[in-house]
Amino acid sequence: MSSSVLESPSCQLPGADTLLAAHRRLQGVAHRTPVFTSSYFDRRCGASLFFKAENLQRIGAFKFRGAYNTVASLTAEQRQRGVVTHSSGNHAQAVALAAQLHGCKAQIVMPHNAPQVKRQAVLGYGAEVIPCEPTLKARQETAAKIMARRGAVLVHPYDDARIIAGQGTAAMELFEQVDGLDLLLVPVGGGGLLSGCALAARHFAASTEVVGCEPRGADDAARSLASGRLLPQTRPETICDGLRGALGSLTFAVIRRHVQRIVTVDDSAVVEAMQRIFERLKLVVEPSAAVPLAAVLAGALEVSGQRLGILLSGGNIDLDHLPWQGGAPGPQPSPSTSKTAKTSSQGAFP
Repeated sequence: MSSSVLESPSCQLPGADTLLAAHRRLQGVAHRTPVFTSSYFDRRCGASLFFKAENLQRIGAFKFRGAYNTVASLTAEQRQRGVVTHSSGNHAQAVALAAQLHGCKAQIVMPHNAPQVKRQAVLGYGAEVIPCEPTLKARQETAAKIMARRGAVLVHPYDDARIIAGQGTAAMELFEQVDGLDLLLVPVGGGGLLSGCALAARHFAASTEVVGCEPRGADDAARSLASGRLLPQTRPETICDGLRGALGSLTFAVIRRHVQRIVTVDDSAVVEAMQRIFERLKLVVEPSAAVPLAAVLAGALEVSGQRLGILLSGGNIDLDHLPWQGGAPGPQPSPSTSKTAKTSSQGAFP
């Protein structure tokens, strides 16, 4: 077997220096996404909500941060060999763009039933798409064959310290833009974003509690945290396609150490949250991104009087198939809407 097949992702937990290096690496490359507020949500929740709009990030999701940080961290020799990953969604596009920006070849293993729009987006960034059967085993085996045959370097979707550090820069930016957050609510699927944000809070905003938010139909992270051991994802059933994956060993190690709680919500609450974000903030988000607000609106945690960061993780959704079409759940909006956006050009980190 080729040594490239045995080449494992970076497994050391990111420290403050690693996070700061990722933060500097992404400056001028990743978008410094804005923070939105809404008096409607503040009144409804009895708290102050600050929405970090990673749906406005490059490729439409936070995933660009980790992918770029990982590819940028490779040696020149590794980039010459090219990179490979397996994904049917945002990570596929993120790796394709990161590779294009570094002038290296990217091979993206995608299930043959992946949405055509996502396949075309990957191709548009100059990557090669390798189709496979729509199972995790097939994706992993196909990627391993490419690594063995072509010497490509794996860019794991989440279970890699470089990915985790890159994703954590979203929280670092938010801490620069908004002071004194009591809670930061973050979606959790594979755990790269949650673990990165938890480490960012640990090192740079120790008074902020990071809370994981998960759909009830794919609750392996909540069950794993409660049991103290990594449990498998079993038959996930949720509209949140970006959160159907299972935690990795590295992301779980971070979450177990630095995340106190993970709350879960039903898909119906997620759909309502998506619609309210669209109506009140005029932002299009995918179901996975709406889970944190859904948790607040559904009363999954007590937030009265607190300052909340809400991480809107992505906005890649087929607008021809919005989940509330044919009947909107929940109350209809009132005529008055208040929305402001604020960004900061000043950075708190060196």
